[in-house]
Amino acid sequence: MSAIEPDTEPDVEPNVDVAIIGAGIAGIGLGIRLRRRGDSSFVIFERASQPGGTWRDNTYPGVACDVPSHLYSYSFRPNPGWSRFFAPGAEIQSYLLASAAEEGLDANIRLNTDVTGARWDAGRSLWVLESSAGTVTARVLVLAAGRLSSPRYPAVPGIESFPGPAFHSSRWDHDVDLAGKRVAIVGSGASSIQIVPEVARVASHVSVLQRSAPWVIPRENPEYTAAERSLLERDPAELARLRASLFWRAEEAYAQRAAEPRALDAARTRALDHLHAQVADPALRERLTPNYEIGCKRVLISSDYYPAMGQPHVSLEASALAAVEGDTLVMANGARHEADVVIFATGFHAAEQPYAATIVGRDGVTLAEHWAHGMTAFASTAVSGFPNMFVINGPNAAVGHNSAIYMIEAQIDYILGALQYQRAEGVPVLAVTAEAERDYVDLVDGLSATTVWMTGRCDSWYLDPRSGRLTLIWPDFAFAFRELNGRFSAHAYEGVSRGIPSP
Repeated sequence: MSAIEPDTEPDVEPNVDVAIIGAGIAGIGLGIRLRRRGDSSFVIFERASQPGGTWRDNTYPGVACDVPSHLYSYSFRPNPGWSRFFAPGAEIQSYLLASAAEEGLDANIRLNTDVTGARWDAGRSLWVLESSAGTVTARVLVLAAGRLSSPRYPAVPGIESFPGPAFHSSRWDHDVDLAGKRVAIVGSGASSIQIVPEVARVASHVSVLQRSAPWVIPRENPEYTAAERSLLERDPAELARLRASLFWRAEEAYAQRAAEPRALDAARTRALDHLHAQVADPALRERLTPNYEIGCKRVLISSDYYPAMGQPHVSLEASALAAVEGDTLVMANGARHEADVVIFATGFHAAEQPYAATIVGRDGVTLAEHWAHGMTAFASTAVSGFPNMFVINGPNAAVGHNSAIYMIEAQIDYILGALQYQRAEGVPVLAVTAEAERDYVDLVDGLSATTVWMTGRCDSWYLDPRSGRLTLIWPDFAFAFRELNGRFSAHAYEGVSRGIPSP
């Protein structure tokens, strides 16, 4: 059967042309681009009461971006008014809310609407979505739920029996007063290093429970002066030059991720110099020294984490959480830490997306089943066996050295090109071939084989735990992703020639 033609002639019109799941950066960005080109038959489903995605969810003290703010914004909606080099989380959320409102997306976003399942109806060549607000049919389905939307908690006995407040960093309980409390922070990743200094200001004691030490480099975060912001607002060309300069400076960091020896040495030296400059105690310094290659896990940016760790009321336990017994956290090394409050800075279900079990494609196969050995897609965007479906920020679409929004915009361009192709050519159904997907996966595996993510001797969330494949990160320059995947071509779809272009 060729899915470039409908399985049968549809006997009803879909409710909407495009259904988008998720009103975060990806969903808002696609919605803006659709409206700007005159498309109005789309709906963005959002289970929360407000758009914003990860920047709506993460409101913990000290939350901020680790990508320069002028890169971490839409190229088609530049913001000359960013307050700092690295924007605080609330400022990013305000930018996203303003973007949605000013671009007229309020009419297209369905808040407080949880999509509980989506099924491809081959007889009618459309997607049937079940949601908390009822059933909706759509010709095209776009999954824009993001990889940092489902919090992960450690699977240890007794975790639910902790008698005091216990919450995930992305579900911060602002009603809990941490002043004078014994606070245990589980995890030492990107959220934890922002949380620890803030909590240490008010808590009587902070226990940082570290499974593995992160690599940390200095964070220089100057404010943009009123004069600088005024110049960027008056001169869009200057703003574009600044963005381009930041982008290409960030691209230089890929050499280290590619495990180029001189780049690795320079990055490692910078991080170790930072550690030695800020941590005087040799015993503490040893526990804060990573035992894997820099870049294998996310490189963190902070100039106040190490000083916080050196305070007398902050203790570091270099061991994994093994159990919870009442108000005591028991570590794998046998250490015990009493706490009044537990904060889980333990990341997300990134490699195994929970929503995948609810998406049913051809022949009753779920996306979770298709991804049983790790997430895969052609062009990081189209999945074989799931016609007229696209995934943003999914398989190998993240980037470890540059802006996620740059990658998302490339995928948006691909999807808009696919929709335009369908309209221009009268093609109601696009189904990428399994062969094209396999070829793309082979390409990604080949590119990733010598990178620090695969050779750096660490256990990271970038890798799928079942297959060991690099399934989240794009293993090349960001500009190479856009060159390869930023423009739709029908060659990989059923009914046309096979193969993928060379990178």
